[in-house]
Amino acid sequence: MRTAVVVFPGSNCDRDVKNAILDVGLGPVDMVWHDEERFPERPDLVVLPGGFSYGDYLRSGALAAKSRIMNAVRAIASEGGLVLGICNGFQILTEAGLLPGALLPNTNLRFICSKAYVRVERSDTPFTNAYIAGQIALFPIAHHEGLYFLPPDELKELECRNQVVFRYASASGSAEVGEKYSPNGSLNGIAGIINTEGNVLGLMPHPERATLKCLIWGIDGRRFWQSVGDHFGALGGLR
Repeated sequence: MRTAVVVFPGSNCDRDVKNAILDVGLGPVDMVWHDEERFPERPDLVVLPGGFSYGDYLRSGALAAKSRIMNAVRAIASEGGLVLGICNGFQILTEAGLLPGALLPNTNLRFICSKAYVRVERSDTPFTNAYIAGQIALFPIAHHEGLYFLPPDELKELECRNQVVFRYASASGSAEVGEKYSPNGSLNGIAGIINTEGNVLGLMPHPERATLKCLIWGIDGRRFWQSVGDHFGALGGLR
C-alpha cells in the first residue's frame, strides 16, 4: 500500500499523518508538495492533512483547492482511489467540490483545541471497517471553522444517502449523539462524511493524533489506519 500526503504552505499535521501510518505498519509514504502536477507513483491513499493552508486566507481551504496537485487528487478520486481530508483537508475537499457542504466558523467564534468523542455511524467503509457501527472513539479536535453546514434539503439528502460516517457524541463517551454534543455547532452533530461512491472521506477530528501509543489522546485512531490497510489487504488483521 502506498500513501501520498499532500503538503501545502501552512500544513502542520502532514508529518503526524506520516508517523501514524508508518506506526501501524503501512507504507511507504510520499510527501508531495502542493505545486507538483502529479504524484511520483500512483498512491492507493491520498491524504490532505490538517493545518492552515495559505494561512486560511479568503476561506479555509479555498486557495489550497486551486493548487496544481488537486487535479491529480481529483483523478485518483475519479478512478476509485481513496482520498482522505482531515480538518483543513476536509475544508479543502468541500472547497474543491469533492465533498458536499461547507465548514463554517465555530458557533463560539473561537479556535477549539480539545478532545472530542465521536460515534462511528458506519463500519462498511474503507476507513472504518475495523470499528463496530455505534462504537465511540476519542479523537482530538483543533479548528476554528468546523461547523459542518448544508441547506436543509441537501442535509436531508445527505442523511438519507447514509453519507455521515462520524458524529459528535456525548462527552461521557456514551452512545448519545447530535448537535447538542457538537463542540462547534456542526449540524446534526456531523463530524465526518463520505462521498456517494464511498472512496472520499472528510472529517474534522484528528485520528492521527490518537494513534501513537506515546501520545496523551489514546489510540482510538489506530483502527482508522488499520481499516485502510485491511481494505488493501496490507495488514493481516488488527495490531
